[in-house]
Amino acid sequence: MTVITSTSDRPGLSIACALGASLAFSINDITVKSFSTTLPLHEVVLFRSLIGLSLTLAIFAPGMGLVQIFRTRRPFAHAFRGLCVVLSNFAFFAGLAALPLAENAAIFFVAPLMITGFSAIILREYVGPRRWFALIVGLIGVMLIVKPGTAAFQWAVLLPAFSAAAYAGLHTMTRNMGLGESAVTMSAYIQLTFIIVCAAMGLLFGGGQLSGSGDPSLEFVFRAWAWPKPDDFLLFLLAGACSAGGGYLIGQAYRNSAAGLVAPFEYTALILATFWGYVIWAEVPDLISALGIALILFSGVFVAVREAQLNAPATAKRLSARR
Repeated sequence: MTVITSTSDRPGLSIACALGASLAFSINDITVKSFSTTLPLHEVVLFRSLIGLSLTLAIFAPGMGLVQIFRTRRPFAHAFRGLCVVLSNFAFFAGLAALPLAENAAIFFVAPLMITGFSAIILREYVGPRRWFALIVGLIGVMLIVKPGTAAFQWAVLLPAFSAAAYAGLHTMTRNMGLGESAVTMSAYIQLTFIIVCAAMGLLFGGGQLSGSGDPSLEFVFRAWAWPKPDDFLLFLLAGACSAGGGYLIGQAYRNSAAGLVAPFEYTALILATFWGYVIWAEVPDLISALGIALILFSGVFVAVREAQLNAPATAKRLSARR
Protein backbone atom coordinates (compact mmCIF):
# COMPACT_ATOMS: atom_id res chain seq x y z
CA MET A 1 0.00 0.00 0.00
CA THR A 2 0.91 3.62 -0.25
CA VAL A 3 3.17 5.03 2.40
CA ILE A 4 1.38 7.90 4.11
CA THR A 5 3.37 10.20 6.30
CA SER A 6 1.77 10.79 9.65
CA THR A 7 0.50 14.32 10.00
CA SER A 8 0.55 14.44 13.81
CA ASP A 9 1.48 12.40 16.83
CA ARG A 10 -1.61 11.12 18.62
CA PRO A 11 -0.61 7.68 19.90
CA GLY A 12 -3.75 6.98 21.94
CA LEU A 13 -6.05 7.71 19.02
CA SER A 14 -3.88 5.72 16.61
CA ILE A 15 -3.82 2.65 18.83
CA ALA A 16 -7.60 2.82 19.30
CA CYS A 17 -8.06 3.11 15.52
CA ALA A 18 -5.73 0.16 14.86
CA LEU A 19 -7.56 -2.02 17.39
CA GLY A 20 -10.93 -0.97 15.97
CA ALA A 21 -9.76 -1.73 12.44
CA SER A 22 -8.52 -5.18 13.45
CA LEU A 23 -11.87 -5.97 15.06
CA ALA A 24 -13.77 -4.70 12.01
CA PHE A 25 -11.66 -6.68 9.55
CA SER A 26 -11.93 -9.86 11.64
CA ILE A 27 -15.73 -9.56 11.62
CA ASN A 28 -15.58 -9.00 7.87
CA ASP A 29 -13.57 -12.23 7.52
CA ILE A 30 -16.03 -14.38 9.46
CA THR A 31 -18.93 -12.86 7.52
CA VAL A 32 -17.34 -13.73 4.17
CA LYS A 33 -16.42 -17.21 5.42
CA SER A 34 -20.07 -17.82 6.38
CA PHE A 35 -21.00 -17.58 2.67
CA SER A 36 -18.35 -20.06 1.52
CA THR A 37 -20.88 -22.88 1.03
CA THR A 38 -23.83 -20.90 -0.34
CA LEU A 39 -22.88 -17.99 -2.64
CA PRO A 40 -19.98 -17.25 -5.02
CA LEU A 41 -17.18 -15.11 -3.66
CA HIS A 42 -17.45 -12.44 -6.36
CA GLU A 43 -21.15 -11.93 -5.52
CA VAL A 44 -20.46 -11.62 -1.80
CA VAL A 45 -17.65 -9.12 -2.34
CA LEU A 46 -19.72 -7.16 -4.88
CA PHE A 47 -22.60 -6.60 -2.45
CA ARG A 48 -20.18 -5.91 0.38
CA SER A 49 -18.28 -3.33 -1.65
CA LEU A 50 -21.42 -1.58 -2.90
CA ILE A 51 -22.49 -1.14 0.70
CA GLY A 52 -18.97 -0.27 1.82
CA LEU A 53 -18.58 2.45 -0.81
CA SER A 54 -22.01 3.89 0.01
CA LEU A 55 -21.18 4.05 3.71
CA THR A 56 -17.76 5.55 3.02
CA LEU A 57 -19.32 8.36 1.01
CA ALA A 58 -22.24 8.91 3.39
CA ILE A 59 -20.52 8.65 6.78
CA PHE A 60 -16.85 9.42 6.31
CA ALA A 61 -17.19 12.05 3.59
CA PRO A 62 -20.29 14.09 4.43
CA GLY A 63 -20.55 17.22 2.35
CA MET A 64 -17.78 16.15 -0.01
CA GLY A 65 -18.63 15.88 -3.69
CA LEU A 66 -17.68 12.88 -5.78
CA VAL A 67 -15.20 14.96 -7.73
CA GLN A 68 -13.42 15.97 -4.54
CA ILE A 69 -13.39 12.43 -3.15
CA PHE A 70 -12.00 10.83 -6.30
CA ARG A 71 -9.67 13.67 -7.30
CA THR A 72 -6.11 12.37 -7.47
CA ARG A 73 -2.86 13.03 -9.26
CA ARG A 74 -2.17 9.30 -9.60
CA PRO A 75 -5.27 7.54 -10.99
CA PHE A 76 -3.27 4.72 -12.57
CA ALA A 77 -1.44 4.12 -9.31
CA HIS A 78 -4.79 3.78 -7.55
CA ALA A 79 -6.00 1.36 -10.25
CA PHE A 80 -2.85 -0.74 -9.92
CA ARG A 81 -3.08 -0.80 -6.15
CA GLY A 82 -6.75 -1.68 -6.28
CA LEU A 83 -6.26 -4.60 -8.67
CA CYS A 84 -3.44 -6.00 -6.55
CA VAL A 85 -5.55 -5.74 -3.40
CA VAL A 86 -8.43 -7.49 -5.19
CA LEU A 87 -6.12 -10.33 -6.23
CA SER A 88 -4.77 -10.64 -2.69
CA ASN A 89 -8.30 -10.54 -1.26
CA PHE A 90 -9.67 -13.24 -3.51
CA ALA A 91 -6.82 -15.59 -2.68
CA PHE A 92 -7.26 -14.92 1.02
CA PHE A 93 -11.04 -15.37 1.01
CA ALA A 94 -10.84 -18.49 -1.17
CA GLY A 95 -8.55 -19.95 1.47
CA LEU A 96 -11.22 -19.32 4.12
CA ALA A 97 -13.47 -21.87 2.40
CA ALA A 98 -11.05 -24.70 3.16
CA LEU A 99 -8.86 -23.60 6.06
CA PRO A 100 -9.42 -22.73 9.71
CA LEU A 101 -9.75 -18.98 10.20
CA ALA A 102 -6.70 -18.63 12.46
CA GLU A 103 -4.36 -20.59 10.19
CA ASN A 104 -5.48 -18.72 7.08
CA ALA A 105 -4.92 -15.36 8.80
CA ALA A 106 -1.58 -16.42 10.29
CA ILE A 107 -0.14 -17.44 6.92
CA PHE A 108 -1.18 -14.11 5.42
CA PHE A 109 0.40 -12.18 8.28
CA VAL A 110 3.81 -13.27 7.04
CA ALA A 111 3.39 -10.51 4.41
CA PRO A 112 5.29 -7.83 6.43
CA LEU A 113 8.20 -10.26 6.77
CA MET A 114 8.16 -10.94 3.03
CA ILE A 115 8.22 -7.19 2.40
CA THR A 116 11.38 -7.00 4.48
CA GLY A 117 13.00 -9.64 2.31
CA PHE A 118 11.74 -8.15 -0.96
CA SER A 119 12.97 -4.67 0.02
CA ALA A 120 16.46 -6.05 0.64
CA ILE A 121 16.58 -8.04 -2.60
CA ILE A 122 14.67 -5.73 -4.96
CA LEU A 123 15.13 -2.24 -3.49
CA ARG A 124 18.63 -2.92 -2.12
CA GLU A 125 17.63 -1.62 1.31
CA TYR A 126 19.78 -2.61 4.25
CA VAL A 127 18.21 -5.30 6.46
CA GLY A 128 20.20 -6.22 9.55
CA PRO A 129 20.77 -9.71 10.96
CA ARG A 130 18.04 -9.36 13.59
CA ARG A 131 15.34 -8.71 11.01
CA TRP A 132 16.64 -11.51 8.77
CA PHE A 133 16.46 -13.81 11.80
CA ALA A 134 12.88 -12.69 12.48
CA LEU A 135 12.00 -13.37 8.85
CA ILE A 136 13.40 -16.90 9.10
CA VAL A 137 11.48 -17.49 12.34
CA GLY A 138 8.28 -16.34 10.65
CA LEU A 139 8.83 -18.64 7.68
CA ILE A 140 9.43 -21.53 10.07
CA GLY A 141 6.07 -20.67 11.60
CA VAL A 142 4.45 -20.87 8.16
CA MET A 143 6.04 -24.27 7.55
CA LEU A 144 4.66 -25.55 10.86
CA ILE A 145 1.16 -24.56 9.73
CA VAL A 146 1.51 -25.73 6.13
CA LYS A 147 3.17 -29.07 7.05
CA PRO A 148 4.64 -29.75 3.60
CA GLY A 149 5.32 -33.39 2.76
CA THR A 150 2.88 -34.74 5.35
CA ALA A 151 -0.60 -36.19 5.07
CA ALA A 152 -1.94 -33.02 6.71
CA PHE A 153 -0.83 -30.85 3.78
CA GLN A 154 -3.56 -29.42 1.53
CA TRP A 155 -3.11 -27.17 -1.49
CA ALA A 156 -5.45 -24.50 -0.06
CA VAL A 157 -2.66 -23.34 2.28
CA LEU A 158 -0.99 -21.90 -0.81
CA LEU A 159 -3.85 -19.40 -1.21
CA PRO A 160 -3.11 -17.20 1.85
CA ALA A 161 0.60 -17.60 1.07
CA PHE A 162 -0.03 -16.30 -2.47
CA SER A 163 -2.20 -13.54 -1.00
CA ALA A 164 0.67 -12.51 1.27
CA ALA A 165 3.18 -12.62 -1.60
CA ALA A 166 0.93 -10.52 -3.86
CA TYR A 167 0.44 -7.98 -1.11
CA ALA A 168 4.14 -7.91 -0.26
CA GLY A 169 5.07 -7.40 -3.92
CA LEU A 170 2.54 -4.59 -4.21
CA HIS A 171 3.83 -2.88 -1.09
CA THR A 172 7.44 -3.20 -2.19
CA MET A 173 6.70 -1.59 -5.56
CA THR A 174 4.53 1.24 -4.25
CA ARG A 175 6.01 2.03 -0.85
CA ASN A 176 7.87 5.07 -2.18
CA MET A 177 5.02 6.52 -4.26
CA GLY A 178 3.97 8.87 -1.46
CA LEU A 179 0.48 9.65 -2.72
CA GLY A 180 -0.45 11.60 0.39
CA GLU A 181 -4.13 10.95 -0.25
CA SER A 182 -6.86 11.21 2.38
CA ALA A 183 -8.12 8.05 4.09
CA VAL A 184 -11.50 8.56 2.40
CA THR A 185 -9.99 8.72 -1.09
CA MET A 186 -7.83 5.65 -0.51
CA SER A 187 -10.79 3.63 0.81
CA ALA A 188 -13.15 4.81 -1.94
CA TYR A 189 -10.81 3.77 -4.74
CA ILE A 190 -10.32 0.31 -3.21
CA GLN A 191 -14.08 -0.23 -2.92
CA LEU A 192 -14.65 1.00 -6.49
CA THR A 193 -12.07 -1.42 -7.85
CA PHE A 194 -13.75 -4.30 -6.03
CA ILE A 195 -17.09 -3.36 -7.58
CA ILE A 196 -15.73 -3.23 -11.12
CA VAL A 197 -13.79 -6.51 -10.88
CA CYS A 198 -16.59 -8.43 -9.14
CA ALA A 199 -19.19 -7.22 -11.62
CA ALA A 200 -16.95 -8.38 -14.47
CA MET A 201 -16.50 -11.78 -12.81
CA GLY A 202 -20.27 -12.09 -12.40
CA LEU A 203 -20.74 -11.51 -16.12
CA LEU A 204 -18.02 -13.99 -17.06
CA PHE A 205 -18.52 -16.77 -14.49
CA GLY A 206 -21.94 -16.08 -12.94
CA GLY A 207 -23.50 -18.97 -14.81
CA GLY A 208 -21.40 -21.46 -12.86
CA GLN A 209 -19.77 -22.91 -15.97
CA LEU A 210 -16.48 -23.43 -14.09
CA SER A 211 -18.04 -24.92 -10.96
CA GLY A 212 -18.46 -28.58 -10.09
CA SER A 213 -14.88 -29.42 -9.12
CA GLY A 214 -15.88 -30.31 -5.57
CA ASP A 215 -12.96 -28.33 -4.14
CA PRO A 216 -14.21 -25.89 -1.44
CA SER A 217 -12.00 -22.99 -2.52
CA LEU A 218 -12.65 -23.32 -6.25
CA GLU A 219 -16.37 -23.74 -5.66
CA PHE A 220 -16.42 -20.56 -3.59
CA VAL A 221 -14.81 -18.62 -6.44
CA PHE A 222 -16.76 -20.10 -9.39
CA ARG A 223 -20.12 -21.11 -7.90
CA ALA A 224 -23.14 -19.97 -9.96
CA TRP A 225 -24.73 -16.67 -9.07
CA ALA A 226 -27.82 -17.03 -6.84
CA TRP A 227 -30.13 -14.36 -5.51
CA PRO A 228 -29.37 -13.85 -1.80
CA LYS A 229 -31.87 -14.65 0.92
CA PRO A 230 -33.32 -11.76 2.95
CA ASP A 231 -31.07 -12.59 5.92
CA ASP A 232 -28.03 -12.50 3.64
CA PHE A 233 -28.49 -8.78 3.08
CA LEU A 234 -28.03 -8.18 6.80
CA LEU A 235 -24.68 -9.97 6.60
CA PHE A 236 -23.77 -7.95 3.50
CA LEU A 237 -24.56 -4.80 5.47
CA LEU A 238 -22.38 -5.97 8.36
CA ALA A 239 -19.50 -6.88 6.03
CA GLY A 240 -19.80 -3.60 4.13
CA ALA A 241 -19.84 -1.57 7.33
CA CYS A 242 -16.79 -3.42 8.68
CA SER A 243 -14.92 -3.07 5.38
CA ALA A 244 -15.62 0.67 5.14
CA GLY A 245 -15.05 1.35 8.84
CA GLY A 246 -11.91 -0.76 9.04
CA GLY A 247 -10.41 0.86 5.96
CA TYR A 248 -11.06 4.33 7.31
CA LEU A 249 -9.79 3.52 10.82
CA ILE A 250 -6.52 1.98 9.68
CA GLY A 251 -5.92 4.93 7.38
CA GLN A 252 -6.46 7.32 10.27
CA ALA A 253 -4.20 5.28 12.55
CA TYR A 254 -1.26 5.63 10.19
CA ARG A 255 -1.96 9.26 9.42
CA ASN A 256 -1.77 10.21 13.11
CA SER A 257 1.25 8.20 14.30
CA ALA A 258 4.33 6.41 13.08
CA ALA A 259 3.88 2.95 11.64
CA GLY A 260 6.17 1.42 14.25
CA LEU A 261 3.64 2.33 16.93
CA VAL A 262 0.57 1.20 15.02
CA ALA A 263 1.70 -1.99 13.24
CA PRO A 264 2.10 -4.25 16.32
CA PHE A 265 -1.51 -3.62 17.30
CA GLU A 266 -2.71 -4.90 13.92
CA TYR A 267 -1.54 -8.34 15.01
CA THR A 268 -4.46 -8.50 17.42
CA ALA A 269 -6.28 -9.72 14.30
CA LEU A 270 -4.47 -13.06 14.73
CA ILE A 271 -5.78 -13.39 18.28
CA LEU A 272 -9.28 -12.46 17.13
CA ALA A 273 -9.14 -14.97 14.27
CA THR A 274 -8.28 -17.73 16.73
CA PHE A 275 -11.10 -16.63 19.02
CA TRP A 276 -13.76 -16.40 16.28
CA GLY A 277 -12.68 -19.71 14.76
CA TYR A 278 -13.15 -21.47 18.09
CA VAL A 279 -16.41 -19.77 19.08
CA ILE A 280 -18.19 -20.02 15.71
CA TRP A 281 -16.73 -23.09 13.97
CA ALA A 282 -15.14 -24.95 16.92
CA GLU A 283 -11.76 -24.69 15.17
CA VAL A 284 -8.88 -25.49 17.50
CA PRO A 285 -5.34 -25.38 16.02
CA ASP A 286 -3.24 -28.42 16.85
CA LEU A 287 -0.11 -27.85 18.92
CA ILE A 288 2.19 -27.61 15.90
CA SER A 289 -0.05 -25.08 14.13
CA ALA A 290 -0.46 -23.10 17.36
CA LEU A 291 3.33 -22.92 17.65
CA GLY A 292 3.51 -21.71 14.04
CA ILE A 293 0.95 -18.99 14.72
CA ALA A 294 2.91 -17.86 17.79
CA LEU A 295 6.17 -17.69 15.80
CA ILE A 296 4.56 -15.57 13.08
CA LEU A 297 3.04 -13.27 15.69
CA PHE A 298 6.36 -12.86 17.50
CA SER A 299 8.43 -12.27 14.37
CA GLY A 300 5.96 -9.81 12.86
CA VAL A 301 5.77 -7.68 15.98
CA PHE A 302 9.54 -7.82 16.37
CA VAL A 303 10.12 -6.54 12.82
CA ALA A 304 7.63 -3.70 13.30
CA VAL A 305 9.22 -2.59 16.58
CA ARG A 306 12.76 -3.00 15.26
CA GLU A 307 12.07 -0.88 12.20
CA ALA A 308 10.55 1.81 14.41
CA GLN A 309 13.75 1.83 16.50
CA LEU A 310 15.89 2.12 13.38
CA ASN A 311 13.57 4.63 11.72
CA ALA A 312 13.44 2.24 8.77
CA PRO A 313 10.62 2.19 6.19
CA ALA A 314 7.62 0.49 7.77
CA THR A 315 7.04 -2.87 6.14
CA ALA A 316 3.98 -3.65 8.21
CA LYS A 317 2.25 -0.42 7.31
CA ARG A 318 -1.38 -0.63 6.20
CA LEU A 319 -1.46 -4.43 6.24
CA SER A 320 -5.14 -4.58 7.04
CA ALA A 321 -6.04 -2.56 3.94
CA ARG A 322 -6.13 -5.88 2.10
CA ARG A 323 -9.71 -6.32 3.30
